[in-house]
Amino acid sequence: MTADQDRATSFGSIAQDYDRLRPGPPAQAVEWLIPAGCGTALDLAAGTGLFTRALAERVPEVIAVEPDDRMRAVLAERSPGVRALAGRAEQIPLPDASVDAVFVSAAWHWFDHKVAIAEIARVLRDGGRLGVVWTSRDRTVDWVFELDAARIRASDSETDEDLRRRMEQRWHFTTPEGSPFGETEGARFPFTLTMTPDEVVAWLGTYSQVIVADPADRDARLSHIRTVLDEHANGSPTVEIPLTSQCWRINRLPR
Repeated sequence: MTADQDRATSFGSIAQDYDRLRPGPPAQAVEWLIPAGCGTALDLAAGTGLFTRALAERVPEVIAVEPDDRMRAVLAERSPGVRALAGRAEQIPLPDASVDAVFVSAAWHWFDHKVAIAEIARVLRDGGRLGVVWTSRDRTVDWVFELDAARIRASDSETDEDLRRRMEQRWHFTTPEGSPFGETEGARFPFTLTMTPDEVVAWLGTYSQVIVADPADRDARLSHIRTVLDEHANGSPTVEIPLTSQCWRINRLPR
């Protein structure tokens, strides 16, 4: 297994914590992504169902596809009425032209984009919507950047500029050339969460770089995160975490 594959499959080992600690996008982002009249939606690489449940509040029929049995078990337990299937973006277990919309939350970067976009186009009805969302901390705020720097800095020699550039690569969505989709629209939705420092440390411990790290490295990264939080909190029992949901939507062209 490659390092990327190891990271991509690491979340199942902490599935309960992932579902409890990871924030979903705000309601405005979900509503912006869902097309009018959407009757059947697919949440692709659905994880434990954080975005699935937001869809289920707004769409009559929701299907969730998730490759990890452990993540899918949590999804099925906590998402009544949702059809949960084993599968992956590169091989979606649904018929052609069977859904009105496909959504990808915090997973686009794990896909083989050329293969996945063809599969997404296959299962979408003509005019159907692909929506992609990435929800994360607002790293333009210096102390928040330091939280993530502690989590993912590759080495002491990696500069802040290089690290910012590497972080921003995740906030990017394009479709492969020749894909049967129209123009991409994008929007950002800022919001905040009030959390205790302990909750923030636990939350940042659900990211793949920390999950797969050796115990000493993991402890060092989480300890640094706690130091940044304590300095910012300055004795307050909670901190306000600024977040942003970056969203993209794009519609399938007629066959």
